[in-house]
Amino acid sequence: MKVTLIRSAISLKRKKKLTLKALGLTKMHRSITVDEKNTAHMGMIKQVAAFVKIEEKA
Repeated sequence: MKVTLIRSAISLKRKKKLTLKALGLTKMHRSITVDEKNTAHMGMIKQVAAFVKIEEKA
């Protein structure tokens, strides 16, 4: 699955900013590819779901 940062992280609390950084989403409109089986990444994405766009790979 492809995850893209679509909203700015400026207004976020420190913990959520660190979550985005750990995912590799440091700048707007940057994307990462995540394996759906990795539960750690899925939990992190769930934490910041309001700020990212998730696209299923076809």
